Amino acid sequence: MTDDNRIGPPAFGSEREMLRAFLDYHRATLAMKCEGLTDEELRQQSMPPSTLSLLGLVRHMAEVERAWFRRVFEDNDAPMVWSDKIDFQAAYDASASTRQEAFTAWEAEVENSRRVEREADSLDLAGYQPRWEEEVSLRMVMVHVLLEYGRHNGHADFLREGVDGTVGA
Repeated sequence: MTDDNRIGPPAFGSEREMLRAFLDYHRATLAMKCEGLTDEELRQQSMPPSTLSLLGLVRHMAEVERAWFRRVFEDNDAPMVWSDKIDFQAAYDASASTRQEAFTAWEAEVENSRRVEREADSLDLAGYQPRWEEEVSLRMVMVHVLLEYGRHNGHADFLREGVDGTVGA
């Protein structure tokens, strides 16, 4: 990995500033775990029977961003990125994917998510979660997506170590 250029979350701030900063920190962590690797290395799977790879995690997080920001607050029927139905597992199959393809989709969804959050008057903005068939707040969505990144960045630590032995933040 290259130098750690992530911006750490502040020790103090409003709820919104903290959620935004922690989300961006975890987004940067996933990108950092993938830095300096070839497409082939990014596709390297953990261990059978798992098909989990760093590239699969990037693809999965594009789906997560879309499902929780675009589909909840903008278009409940927006198609998923990698599957015709809501199948988060389909994103993990990165066997034919490239860094360019996966990161382009993920970065587009991240930017859309940031825009949705920026334009919201408050964290109490309500959106409809079609899978749960109920309304949820922007606050809940930000916490949920943050937890997704936290869990999957733990996976990314192990995956990166398996690819080239690199460990750390």
